[in-house]
Amino acid sequence: MWKVLIIDDDFQVIEGMERAIAWSSLDAVCVGTAIDGKEGLKKIRELQPDIIITDIYMPIMNGLEMIEQLRDEDFCCEIIILSGYSDFQYARQALRLQVSDYLSKPLTVDELNDVLEKVVRSLEVKELNVLEKEEIKYRLMRYEPFVQKEWLKAVVTGTFEKSLMNEKLNIIEQKRWLQNKHVVMAIELVHTNRISNLALADWNLFRFALENIICEILKDDWPESKFVELHSHHVAVVLHISPDLSIDTSLSRIRAVGERIIQCIFTYLNILIRVGIGDVKSLIELSDSTEQAFLDVLQQSTKQYHTKQRVHSELSVVTFRPIKFYQDLSEAVLYAKEDTINQVIDEYLLQFSQLSEIDSEYLQYLCTELWTILSFTLYKANTWSDEVFSELNISHEIKSIHSIDDFRHWLIAKIQIIFTNRGWYENRKHKEVVDFMIDFVHQRHAEEVTLETLSKQLYLSRNYLNQIFKKATGETFTNYLIRVRMEKAKALLLDGKFKIYEISEMVGYRNVPYFSSLFKKNHGVNPSEIGKSKL
Repeated sequence: MWKVLIIDDDFQVIEGMERAIAWSSLDAVCVGTAIDGKEGLKKIRELQPDIIITDIYMPIMNGLEMIEQLRDEDFCCEIIILSGYSDFQYARQALRLQVSDYLSKPLTVDELNDVLEKVVRSLEVKELNVLEKEEIKYRLMRYEPFVQKEWLKAVVTGTFEKSLMNEKLNIIEQKRWLQNKHVVMAIELVHTNRISNLALADWNLFRFALENIICEILKDDWPESKFVELHSHHVAVVLHISPDLSIDTSLSRIRAVGERIIQCIFTYLNILIRVGIGDVKSLIELSDSTEQAFLDVLQQSTKQYHTKQRVHSELSVVTFRPIKFYQDLSEAVLYAKEDTINQVIDEYLLQFSQLSEIDSEYLQYLCTELWTILSFTLYKANTWSDEVFSELNISHEIKSIHSIDDFRHWLIAKIQIIFTNRGWYENRKHKEVVDFMIDFVHQRHAEEVTLETLSKQLYLSRNYLNQIFKKATGETFTNYLIRVRMEKAKALLLDGKFKIYEISEMVGYRNVPYFSSLFKKNHGVNPSEIGKSKL
């Protein structure tokens, strides 16, 4: 309710206004009265009214002096002057003090209520503006980590406008990023049967487990680092180089960290990864380190089928930047930028003209990479690749790629099929909502997360949210939340630093027996057996 304070040296005027004002219809209440400006100031500071109705001519301190004192104190409220004096000088001074209205006595009850109604409406508009600003501020604070994450991905992949690079850095981050050198570690999931048979609906949870293990290792071995999620089977780590360490020492230690990541990922997730290390670079050259790191990964992967070393040596000289190409293409498909797709592809393929000859095995490798990325891009937009590409023998198609023209026609044909699929556009409508729900779970799984919580955040009903989430991921929101919590609990148990009851609370469960039963249901063993059985 709006708080009103009445100040007048005439008790009858005060009592008359208390009776005449339509308090309930205005959603207002009289919180107090005063008989002079000095007492009025005391009551205003104490009661913090929203509206002040005051006379001008009063003993000890008049109304205008009181208002001037309030303005000097930056006290913000609506002020209505009700005076028996209609002197122009008074009115002009009141205008300077930014009063809401200046009324002359006597006035009717309707006139008083009309003015008060106008003032209340003005207050409602102001409060709404304040609430909207607070909401915007809250949303900006909530999305700031997301903005920082996207900024880092853009810098790592080379898709960021370099002239605007520093604008996304706060003062602390500027010192770390601008004064230090950095190295990018590229990580690629090897295409084994375990990876190939993984349902796309499980990718978010799978990548969450992967990120957990990598970040736990980095926390111990290289705290000054950032994990960067890229596309489907690629991730990167940016490692800040301490000025106290030599370049050779730093790279040696980074290679050791990479070896530990390879071993732990295989031990805990039973999957193979390749790790590549880029050169030491400044922030503005960071994407060069990324490309070098993934070229290192490429050279490791192609050794198994004896691709000619000449192609690799040429690739290391020519600025091919496949990671930037993957990112540009993925975003163009995800956001349906049909007008830029051909340009992105042609600009990348133009670089191949600088090679004396291009090996078909490398083109087939690129096709395999891009097919994985396109499949993951479809999933991010809540679409499954087998819904868009029915009865497709992708391995057979890729083996038929022998030239740049073959590669271009194949890629553009696949993208055109995506864009002409009706379900693609329908599912993209829900992408942002589902992305927000997934990100919310991963960021706040330790809190009390419910569909009711998200319903208030997104202004959508709980049933509707559950429907679109299940359609997008293949499981209910509650089940997904439990699986994320259990994966985090598993990582914490393997870390060995916390007791079971502590981990239970860290993943959002106050009831330890209930947590243990959920853990056994998901992982097949009790939390206490985690050290005895490899998950």
